[in-house]
Amino acid sequence: MPHISKSLFCLRYTVNSLLIICMIVSALLISSCSDQKQQLNVFTWAGYVNDEIRTGFEKEFGVKVVVDTYATNEDLHAKLSLGATGYDIIMPSDYMVSIMIKSELLAKLNQDNIPNFESISPDFLDKYFDPENRYSVPYTFGTAGIAYDSDVVSPAPDSWTVLWNEKYKNQFSMLDDPRETPGLALKMLGYSLNTTDPEELNQAKEKLLEQKPLVKQYKNEAEELLIAGDVVMAHCWSGDAFRAAAERSSLRYVIPKEGSSQFIDNVCIPKFAPHKDLAEKFINYLLRPEINAKISAFTKYGTCVPAAKDHLPDAILMHEYIYPSEDVLQSLEWIRDQGDFTQQYSRAWEEIKAK
Repeated sequence: MPHISKSLFCLRYTVNSLLIICMIVSALLISSCSDQKQQLNVFTWAGYVNDEIRTGFEKEFGVKVVVDTYATNEDLHAKLSLGATGYDIIMPSDYMVSIMIKSELLAKLNQDNIPNFESISPDFLDKYFDPENRYSVPYTFGTAGIAYDSDVVSPAPDSWTVLWNEKYKNQFSMLDDPRETPGLALKMLGYSLNTTDPEELNQAKEKLLEQKPLVKQYKNEAEELLIAGDVVMAHCWSGDAFRAAAERSSLRYVIPKEGSSQFIDNVCIPKFAPHKDLAEKFINYLLRPEINAKISAFTKYGTCVPAAKDHLPDAILMHEYIYPSEDVLQSLEWIRDQGDFTQQYSRAWEEIKAK
């Protein structure tokens, strides 16, 4: 009997231990699942979601926001096309929105969950890339141009041709982008940056090959180069130039007389986003006028929410290149999806980089 009783005790102890272990494992699994549900995964441009915006949303909604970054629209498209499914928020530029809609990579938005959508200016809605804004919400808008150090670059540039001046050899950077950089050369040659003429694109390629020995670096994040003084000029996006100028007062920005590109960057939800409802809450949060003003003040890009201007300083509201004049706007083009011809832009850019 003592032997049997001891065996029963051991069995009971073992069963109880297993039950406790199962309870602990279950609790950990539930906790893990709960944590995962409460995490918003954002994939965006560097410098687009600052800590104040991120932590503000985290505190108000009791969630965690994780931000990952990409360098080009093409990098974003490639990653999602290859099956990346963990992102809830992405921020493609206009032409890439249209490409991703065609590729069935975006989720349709439930605007009932985004009541602040009504705060967006009609000027930024119903654009060619998403006519009814079923997939995208405007985030910021900007341009591409030349940032330059006015203490070094003289006279002040007004043309893209300055980037072919041997005087500045190894002192400037160019965007590492298969549409922006060939587009620059096309504009300088008097063509559309959306040309589908192979000969015009080839002329632009040859022009960039001619320039290549003068280029210090192909880089999209020009802000850090300009602040450090590693370059005295940069072909860059306007927000990068203005953020750099806030740190280095001699920096200026110009849109060359031949014209350039303009863009709207948008907030979208990938088709297989794990937390779509939370993503729509985040979009609605970004559209609050006081929050949107903070985005504009940080990124130095224009706001698409008119009421946000009530919270912005005159230095931004009156900036000639954050809100360009009508004359300047007439010289700008949207980069558009050129269908199969887009591959020729990519091929030309690869050949330029390879030589």
